[in-house]
Amino acid sequence: MRKELIWKWLFFFVGLAVMSFGVSMIIKGKALGVGSWDVLHISLFENIGLTIGSWSVITGFVIVGSTSLLLKEWPKLATWLNMILCGPFIDFYNWVLPSSTNVFFDVFYFLMGIIVLGVGCGLYISPRLGAGPRDTLMMIFAKKFGGSIGRARLAMEALIAMIGGLLGGPIGVGTVIIALFTGYVVQISLPFFERMLEIKLNGKGQDKDFSHKDLENLAKES
Repeated sequence: MRKELIWKWLFFFVGLAVMSFGVSMIIKGKALGVGSWDVLHISLFENIGLTIGSWSVITGFVIVGSTSLLLKEWPKLATWLNMILCGPFIDFYNWVLPSSTNVFFDVFYFLMGIIVLGVGCGLYISPRLGAGPRDTLMMIFAKKFGGSIGRARLAMEALIAMIGGLLGGPIGVGTVIIALFTGYVVQISLPFFERMLEIKLNGKGQDKDFSHKDLENLAKES
């Protein structure tokens, strides 16, 4: 049991760090646009102050508080850690990564950021310790208005991007690309890390193709 917990939490923490690195890469290439939530975080940073990572944590607290009241249940430890750690990770990477100086580097940061973000998501989700606050909110959207998880995510991110755009955030064609293609990277990376974790725990892995239904069931475990 101790070995299982160590490996699961290792995958979770490394996944959060990798995912945050992807977010920061996209922010560095923001001339093309950033993810919907980062449109909001950057607009709040530019209008009010603090840091982008700080606003990630603050909005996470608001979401966790709201979803806890709606669901009438206390979030899992992993949800709290996701909310608290991603912000500092993002600020650290934003400080370490050099700023883009031309369009070539914007495109490089952006494209690599999407891949790294999707891989990080697959890594942190694979141990199934609990989803982040925004994923929980996505589940509420799906339950409230009906339809699939994918449609709920798209509707939620479109709404957040619109709010952030109205506040002056860097919305662009990249925002749409991220919304449409990040999920595909997660779809590929998630079963890979599931098998890797199983090998670490049991010495063998089992091939598995994740269907949309599998992803819905996974999200409901948050």
